[in-house]
Amino acid sequence: MIPLDRVAETMTKFPNKSLQDKHLIEVLIRNQGPISRVDIYKLTKIRRSTISLLTRQLLLEKRVVEVGLSNNSLGRKQILLSHNPKFGYVVGVEFDDETLTAGVMDIEPKLLHTFTEKTDLSGGQAGLLVQLERAVQRVVAEAGVPWNQILGVGIADPGLVDTRAGITASCSTIAFWNQVPVKQRLEEALGIYTLVESKTRTKTLAEQMLGGGERQPNMIYLDYGSGIGAGVLVDGRLLYGQNCGVGEVGHTHVQKAGPACKCGSYGCLEAMAGADAVEGRVRRALENGVASPALTGSGPDAITVWRVFEAAADGDKLCWNIMGEVAEDLGIAIANLVNLFNPALVVLDQRLHRAGDEFLSLISQVIRRQALASSAATVSLRYAQLGPEAGLLGLGLRILDEYFAQKTQLRVPEAAVKKPTRAAAKGKSKAGQAG
Repeated sequence: MIPLDRVAETMTKFPNKSLQDKHLIEVLIRNQGPISRVDIYKLTKIRRSTISLLTRQLLLEKRVVEVGLSNNSLGRKQILLSHNPKFGYVVGVEFDDETLTAGVMDIEPKLLHTFTEKTDLSGGQAGLLVQLERAVQRVVAEAGVPWNQILGVGIADPGLVDTRAGITASCSTIAFWNQVPVKQRLEEALGIYTLVESKTRTKTLAEQMLGGGERQPNMIYLDYGSGIGAGVLVDGRLLYGQNCGVGEVGHTHVQKAGPACKCGSYGCLEAMAGADAVEGRVRRALENGVASPALTGSGPDAITVWRVFEAAADGDKLCWNIMGEVAEDLGIAIANLVNLFNPALVVLDQRLHRAGDEFLSLISQVIRRQALASSAATVSLRYAQLGPEAGLLGLGLRILDEYFAQKTQLRVPEAAVKKPTRAAAKGKSKAGQAG
């Protein structure tokens, strides 16, 4: 949802009052649709005749569609207006050091087509940028949507992302992926507005708006894997910070003399309780002869953090003990986040549900013990509802908010667009034919 105060900040870019009113009406339809013209009047106080004229224009432009009548019990039924989901499309690409997934969404956003492939790290920075470019071209061609209806491209990056600059500053899982001007390179190659966002923040938005967050404006999402990150929403706004570094909870200290972390420090949450740390502890325990009916005899590659959590939930003693220690560390870190940001809701990575409700209960107990009583008493803890699609859906929401809040700025200067490569031209031609 687009904050109306943010829309107000951008209204001055429109040359006249009519275009300002039209933009405001369109944002209201997106935020609160289906909505009637009468309700638009109540919310905006724009003249009724002006609302009729401007909504008629939006209908003719096929930006808006009529979707039935209101169900009010008294008075005349009102025609409801909603955004035309096929007016435009958004492309999202999410990747890490193992896999890359690309998808095309309409403006609901609803995923229309996706594909997944192995991330190719053999070509370094240049090679990975080419893979991102080709993934966009391929998914658009396969989805059969025209390029001139693509409103923007979003990249969900596994590293520390400076979203404002469109640069990946560093990445703990891809050694060469640092100081990469992702936005600039892709806009040059594709000629389409490109937004680069961290995977954690995209999942946060998706979960808030489309999943278990239930549109809660004060929410924290905990992203769990080899790295651990947090997306922080305060009063409906996603927090970024000076260098877009808000949420690096994986590099907060939970143990003063803990193991070394990839960031160069010691005792970080990631080094204590991240997926790699858990898998390493289990393997060492098995090598030392600790019994584990669920894992004994498994090869090293078969011991994943998800299997450990499942075994713990099933009662495996070794896995249960390690899971309890992970719950303690995560609970301490989340308690600190609760004290700092006072959320109403903390949502844990959906994949953690493998550990069961008892894991959630253990973390909750630590939060109640460690956080301020006033904040701990009002915060809820739950698992996320969205699965692997969360990152792409979050990209869709993020780009669409940009588009509807300040759509005239979602353009790439012609001078910044390089002549497309033969592969790019071929991909665009196929996409145009398919559309």
